Amino acid sequence: MSDPMSVIDDLREESEELDHLVAGLPPQRWSLATPAPGWTVAHQIAHLAWTDRSALLAVTDTDGFHTLVEKALAAPDSFVDEGAEEGAGLPPGELLARWRDGRTALEEALRAAPPKARFPWYGPPMSTPSMATARLMETWAHGQDVADALGVVRPPTDRLRHVARLGVRTRDFAYGVHGLTPPAEPFRVELRAPSGDLWTYGPEDAGQRVTGPALDFCLLVTQRAHRGDLDLRADGPDAGRWLDIAQAFAGPPGGGRTPKESAS
Repeated sequence: MSDPMSVIDDLREESEELDHLVAGLPPQRWSLATPAPGWTVAHQIAHLAWTDRSALLAVTDTDGFHTLVEKALAAPDSFVDEGAEEGAGLPPGELLARWRDGRTALEEALRAAPPKARFPWYGPPMSTPSMATARLMETWAHGQDVADALGVVRPPTDRLRHVARLGVRTRDFAYGVHGLTPPAEPFRVELRAPSGDLWTYGPEDAGQRVTGPALDFCLLVTQRAHRGDLDLRADGPDAGRWLDIAQAFAGPPGGGRTPKESAS
């Protein structure tokens, strides 16, 4: 099990980095379009504020969270967009304050929760470190959308280890949401970290392998870049199939991103 305090510390740092990116923006820049169709910078921050609030309810108010789930089930194709749309309509200063307040409250709740606690979620129940990891993954991924909209290149950090690990652990989930049967055997995944370390997962003698930069793998499993634009190698047909459908986030299959050549 991951150390929850380490993951929570990294979640705070990831959030603060994104906060620094948007805090000084003039109001008109909050309206910039991001790579997510129909979503501006404001929508991205509003979505993070909304999901942080959902996570806080899951940790502290089970009945309140189940009410949210009922609303989601009643409008499965629109409830995420509706949550983002509501927050995006706020003045930027008010939206930023809402996000800050929500993520601070969630951090405090996660630090106070037992490491082995289990919280309800839109998919399987989450442990304390799993909830923090999922929030870090979303914060990093939506932060990437914001950075792309602003034309900013963010230096990758070893906080990506949480996203990479989640991407590996959600292999079978990705197959499942596509109606496919996951391969029975584990894969070997070897990723070069931003620090230069090698992160490895799975048995060394596995017949199916994925290798490449950790940043590229994280961009792939969060569907922030097309596989064709990334320096990832798949050895074996099953490994290649996985890279075509990988997703580390809950919900139905994502649409992914178009290749850069197609978008130009």
